[in-house]
Amino acid sequence: MNQPDSAVDRLLADESGRRPRADARRNVERLVAAARIAVAEVGVGVSAHEIARRAGVGVGTFYRRIPSLDVLLETVLDEVLDEIADLADHALDDPDPWHGLCTFATAYVRLRTESCGISEALGGACGDALDQRLTGLREQIRRLVERAQAAGVMRSDVTWQDVPFLFAAAATGAHTLGMQAGEQQWERNLHIVLDGLRPTRADSLPGTPPGRSLPH
Repeated sequence: MNQPDSAVDRLLADESGRRPRADARRNVERLVAAARIAVAEVGVGVSAHEIARRAGVGVGTFYRRIPSLDVLLETVLDEVLDEIADLADHALDDPDPWHGLCTFATAYVRLRTESCGISEALGGACGDALDQRLTGLREQIRRLVERAQAAGVMRSDVTWQDVPFLFAAAATGAHTLGMQAGEQQWERNLHIVLDGLRPTRADSLPGTPPGRSLPH
């Protein structure tokens, strides 16, 4: 599998094939690093001024080096989704289907918990911009789930479409009902979810499995 270009390389891509100046590359590297942190802490609504401030450059430099704020955010999110897809591929290569599913789930829920922007993007906040990436991720989760079920290590009455919702539910905010989440709260949540996915003699699930959202 070819390694995808980094966010920096994508933003510096020039049809002329000319090598970017060293200072231009440094500024783009700083802007990408700042954008990743800002997206995690603030979310996809972060401004160009905030990213430039965090990168230690002026907003004029931002717009000289970056086509637009939307392009930067989409490129950064796309790079993170590449990393998630790579984690899923490694999980699918794991000879133990349950271990592979749990390993992916842990990395995935950790990322959703730690990055506000990734959680928003996975929830559809970016519209159609990342639709192809989300389609690929759905397919990987489907394969992980069906592989575990075929091995008899996951309950068969849970559909693969249920699983992304269960993982999203395991990610947690810092407060609820006036209580403070523990430092490992998302891990506790996920442990409970994964225990619930093990084969048991549980009652039948109510309702119907999730489906694709219909266009408004």
